[in-house]
Parts: sequence; structure tokens; C-alpha cells
Amino acid sequence: MVVLNKIYTRTGDDGTTALGSGQRLAKDAKRVEAFGTVDETNAVIGMARHHITSPQFSCGPNSVKIDAMLGRIQNDLFDLGADLCVPDSADRTGSQRLRITPEHSARLEAEIDELNGELAPLTSFVLPGGAPAAAVLHLARTTARRAERRMVTLAAIPGEHVNEEALRYINRLSDFLFVASRSMNESCGFGDVLWVPGANR
Repeated sequence: MVVLNKIYTRTGDDGTTALGSGQRLAKDAKRVEAFGTVDETNAVIGMARHHITSPQFSCGPNSVKIDAMLGRIQNDLFDLGADLCVPDSADRTGSQRLRITPEHSARLEAEIDELNGELAPLTSFVLPGGAPAAAVLHLARTTARRAERRMVTLAAIPGEHVNEEALRYINRLSDFLFVASRSMNESCGFGDVLWVPGANR
């Protein structure tokens, strides 16, 4: 159970922050950068959900379905942050830690297949844009890719550990966000915004 009675602690005023293990790291450490970018991804998804559910932008029953999927993903991303915040090497307590599992990615894959099955095959690369919800989902997708890059960088550092399932999940998440953006454009009557190679030559 998390209890937050006081928001500021002053313990980070020296430019450090605490991992879930109690270890303190600089706020620009690679591990902090990784879970910080996961948090940023979550914030962008929150913005996308606003566009999806707002009466001004909502586009039919698909909005409800995709919003529910994104709500589950936001919770997953807190789990992912917790996974990154307590590396295996730092977990000496033997207690059960939150970890991303194969089930997380399997659910995403099933939802990708469900949404993609309703869409026409792509004939070109897609440009970010269209409906406001779709545009923000593309922003979330690119932020998720940056989180993935930060996690890969961390995993390559000798002595650091990143859960392989966490890497699989963040990779699959950007795929989900891509398909969800296409689905929202379809639902909102925009269709895909396609790249035309060399269109402005």
C-alpha cells in the first residue's frame, strides 16, 4: 500500500533520487532516465485518453474500447516503472517485487491483433496526424520508443540488469500505439495519413 502524506521530502535537493531498494542515484543516471521516460510515456497516454473520451473529439464505440485498453496500459507502465526501480541486483529482501511478465505482452499482442483485424492493410508508411486522438497516440508511440532506447542503453551497461519481459513489453507497446492511432483515425473518419515518397520534389 502506498501512502503519500507529504509531497516534498527535500531528500532530492542534492540531485539524487532513491530506488525502491533504498539505493540513491543521480537523477540523470541511466536507470532513472529509463523509468523517467516510462513515466513520460504514461503522461502522454493520459493526454491521448483525454482526446479519446472528450465529447469534442470522441469517435464512436471504438473510443470506449481503446480507452479501456489504454487504462490497463497506464497501470502496466507503473508496474514497469517499479520493475526498473528495483533491479534484481539490488533486491536483497526476498520479497515479491513487481515484475513485467509474459502475460503483460501477451495481452498487448491480443489487443493489437483485435484492432489490426478491423483495419485495411497498409500500402505506405503512415504520417502522424489525422484525428487529435490519433496524433497524440503517435506522440505516445514515439515516447515509448525513446523509453525503449533508454532501457536498451541501461541493459548494455555491465552490472546493470533489465528484465527481458520489460524490454519485450515496451517494444510491443509502441506497436499497440501505432495500431490504436490507425484505429482512431478510422473511427473518426480520417483514414490513414499516408507518406508519399518524394511528394515535394
